[in-house]
Amino acid sequence: MSGGIDSSVAALMLHNEGYEVIGITMKTWDYASSGGSKKETGCCSLDSINDARMLAVEHGFPHLILDIRAEFGNYIIDNFVDEYLAGRTPNPCVLCNTHIKWEALLKRADKLGCDFIATGHYAQVREENGRYVVSKGLDESKDQSYVLWGLTQESLKRTIFPLGKYHKSEIKQMAIDSGYEELAKKSESYEICFVPDNDYRSFLKRKVEGLEERVEGGEFVMSDGTVVGRHKGYPFYTIGQRKGLDIAVGHPLFVTEIRPETNTVVLGEKEALEKQEMWVRNYNLIKYASLGGNFDKFRMANGMDALTKIRYKDKGTMSFISEHDNMIRVLFYDNVSAIAPGQSAVFYEGDDLIGGGIIK
Repeated sequence: MSGGIDSSVAALMLHNEGYEVIGITMKTWDYASSGGSKKETGCCSLDSINDARMLAVEHGFPHLILDIRAEFGNYIIDNFVDEYLAGRTPNPCVLCNTHIKWEALLKRADKLGCDFIATGHYAQVREENGRYVVSKGLDESKDQSYVLWGLTQESLKRTIFPLGKYHKSEIKQMAIDSGYEELAKKSESYEICFVPDNDYRSFLKRKVEGLEERVEGGEFVMSDGTVVGRHKGYPFYTIGQRKGLDIAVGHPLFVTEIRPETNTVVLGEKEALEKQEMWVRNYNLIKYASLGGNFDKFRMANGMDALTKIRYKDKGTMSFISEHDNMIRVLFYDNVSAIAPGQSAVFYEGDDLIGGGIIK
């Protein structure tokens, strides 16, 4: 229970259905030590924790706070910093769901004798052909299946998504009908919880002593090697970035490649961002145990067609995906723009989540 409307209504729904509910709020980050703005947002603020606790108390079920700041910092934040220093663009929310939240919740569920864990994600899960399959939430504008690609079959077996078959407007109405009008008006945060001011560059500077001095003054180059300027440091740029380059050549330029070993940022025109192939590492399959069984002579591989998303708000592009040497090769049927290493690639068959991984 984050204290927000979605997890609060999810808890109320299960409570009203007769489940024995125990509310858990996970404290993942200490805002006092973040060094950012004084604004507290997201699931870790004191107000949010109190909101979750009050709702549980009012409805007579227990509420616990689970302090996972140590695990979160050691894994999620360290990875976040390491990825930017490697010239990649991480997606910490996916890692947090996979390696921290579900794992921490399942351990606590076992200690409390709970059969299931439930969250306020807009997604659905079902059992089919001996596997647990995640599919999109009914409200596609709020669908969160993209961030769930890393969940194991064991985790999904014990997961309930109460909101999956509802639209956000219905959830807001449920909150109002339950007497929680203020909850329905509560603004939602889309920021990374440990970067409350949404300024990841300042966060990196605070976390890595001397980073700014170490990386500033590197070269902006074109793909042919022509130097067109100096930049503020390669970790402070992402693939596809156009704004904030401070380069004037008479037409728009975009970041097309980041070379951390030489502190070089490659620029190009929009067309240079378009690719038709990518490789995906550290992948996890959900709907199927493997992608085999569909041999394609042209591509010389066992695989299948899938709609592939390369970022959370991406509409997706049809592609052929196949497994090779512990990676997935993705061949798009149309060019896609701004493939960013470190982001999640997620594969769909209709509304079902085939799986996903990290763009290499």
